[in-house]
Amino acid sequence: MIVHVDNLNEFNEKIASGKVLVDFFATWCGPCKMLSPVIEDIDKKQEVGDLLIVKVDVDEAGEIAARFNVQSIPTLILFENGKAVKSALGYMPKPQLLSFLK
Repeated sequence: MIVHVDNLNEFNEKIASGKVLVDFFATWCGPCKMLSPVIEDIDKKQEVGDLLIVKVDVDEAGEIAARFNVQSIPTLILFENGKAVKSALGYMPKPQLLSFLK
């Protein structure tokens, strides 16, 4: 499931449990636009099992981006039970993203 989050309280609630991929993006960002369909395809096909995908627009939710020191987009952070376990910068093709999510 993909959800858009724009406030810190909701963000904290979403990442608190389970496996959560957070996509920090901006609507004007070219690589973000390329990555979005890849993420949507993985979600649609449920290729990673029980994965929640949280999208954070850095222009709308700068407080969240600042909390994780996001300075380049797209930035992906994988959380497991509230803890950041991996992060990656920039576009990645589907096989690379699937490998990142394992």
